[in-house]
Amino acid sequence: MRPLARSRPGDARILAVLVLSRAETETFLDLDALRRAVAVAMADVSAGRASMPERIAAQVEERDGLLATMPAYLPGLGGLGAKLISLFPHNAGGPTPTHQGVVILFDAETGSPLALLDGTSITATRTAAGSALSTELLAPPGATTLAILGTGVQARAHALAVVRTRPFAEVRIAGRSRERAEALADELKTLLPCAVAAVAGYAEASAGADVVCATTHSPDPVVFVSDLAPGAHVTSVGYNLAGREIDSETVAAAVLVVESRAAVLAPPPSGSNDIRVPIEEGLIGPDHIYAEIGELVSGTRPVPAPGERITLYKSVGVAAQDIAAARLVLEQAIAAGAGTRVDL
Repeated sequence: MRPLARSRPGDARILAVLVLSRAETETFLDLDALRRAVAVAMADVSAGRASMPERIAAQVEERDGLLATMPAYLPGLGGLGAKLISLFPHNAGGPTPTHQGVVILFDAETGSPLALLDGTSITATRTAAGSALSTELLAPPGATTLAILGTGVQARAHALAVVRTRPFAEVRIAGRSRERAEALADELKTLLPCAVAAVAGYAEASAGADVVCATTHSPDPVVFVSDLAPGAHVTSVGYNLAGREIDSETVAAAVLVVESRAAVLAPPPSGSNDIRVPIEEGLIGPDHIYAEIGELVSGTRPVPAPGERITLYKSVGVAAQDIAAARLVLEQAIAAGAGTRVDL
């Protein structure tokens, strides 16, 4: 993709950056195409073809928040860019999202800036696409019951993305607020081709479910191995500087799949407390990680056969997924003539 550029008499080359609003960005986030793009991106990461340095973050300790920078280059998709994302977990339940940000894409041949996109919708949708990819690879083939733990942006995104991977007949919603769980369930009833209901709590939602998606900012675990059915697939995308959403026994019992070993094992404020705590407790070691999801996509690690053992996909969010999503959006936006061009 070439830069959106034009020249003016007497001027140096003028770059016209395409700016896409949140509504425009969401319009071009096709869930099935995004799941496939994330698969390509994660295979690039696991094969060492992508350039994806560890994210760095400035912490806002008085708000338990942070501002992170996440760059990546994906040769398989021709994507080069970076995301600036803030995470303020105390926004949960209010009008302001917990995750807010922007993604900027650059031309991979010239380094010229191409586009500025809404990072809030990209973060929600690419995260859900990663969980959907893990469900496609690891969930029981005949999975019919999906539990969504959480009621925020990620909960909604996960319900929409994950149901596309299996013949789900029932979706259960649980959160800290029964009122918010009911509201999300009512919305999803109009969007999903299956039964949707709010339930009393996390344990009730998880009991007997084939797939459990944890999407909370809870400082305390919401997923316990005692609540899970044999062979269930669990996805966990929640992040809290001071806590975790998966109990240590679940992690120890599970076949553990991650986006990137380096990312999940990175020291605070990056990495995952869900994995760090059971390591510190001596229940597991770093080698408990069975595979990166890109290794399953490429076949360098075999997909575990369905059985009695729980599978767990722990996501901490990686830039490769953001750039894959943004690249997909930009290609479709240009084809549709969408967005606003702004000269730099």
